[in-house]
Amino acid sequence: MITLHQFARVWEIPNLSPFCSKVETYLRMAGLPYRVVSAVPPRAPLGKLPYLTDDGRTVADSRLIVDYLKEHHGADLDRHLSASERAVSHALQRMIEEHLHWVMMWSRWIQPHNWQANKDAIFGRFPPLVRDVIAWQARRQIRKEIWGQGLGRHSESEVFHLGRQDLLALSDFLGEKPFFLGDEPTTLDAIAFGLITNVIWCPVESPLKQDALGHRNLVAFCERVRDRYYAPEPGDPARGK
Repeated sequence: MITLHQFARVWEIPNLSPFCSKVETYLRMAGLPYRVVSAVPPRAPLGKLPYLTDDGRTVADSRLIVDYLKEHHGADLDRHLSASERAVSHALQRMIEEHLHWVMMWSRWIQPHNWQANKDAIFGRFPPLVRDVIAWQARRQIRKEIWGQGLGRHSESEVFHLGRQDLLALSDFLGEKPFFLGDEPTTLDAIAFGLITNVIWCPVESPLKQDALGHRNLVAFCERVRDRYYAPEPGDPARGK
């Protein structure tokens, strides 16, 4: 049985990590049976979530997990894509994971009015004193990472201006299609769903969220993926809004 190790569910979305949500959504799109185990990053192989265990193997990093599922379970959602479509998919995935993701992180970890909601979601299960220490250390580390990535060197308005460019590119490319590359979902849809739901369906208010909500096709896309691949029962914590 495939076991997906990821953050515990909060905020009525699949996961507060776009990368955890990406893997779980990919598993559901591929129709692969799996179980979920709540985990914390310090115990993960690379110090980050998600990671996957399967038949004695441990695979970390969402990109490598998807590669593993394709190779060892025949679950290739991209098999029908042309070479040019694969190239576009690769480029858009990198934009989401290596740039837009950091804008989202900036809104959660750096903006003071959002920090408390983020802190409660991630560290709320720890005793108060331990929670405060671990949260402070984690925030300091994330701040360093965002600075190293480059976005942390910009002003707030510049950060969200750059994020809006990414959202506009995604909205323009999606257009009226049901999924980003046609009538059926691909890897790109799994990561786009994971990121966009972490912007529009979380209690984190920012210009990025307001802009994303203004792209009706992106909101409709998230609703489409949710309705097709996540349980319809209102009580399902992975379902979303």
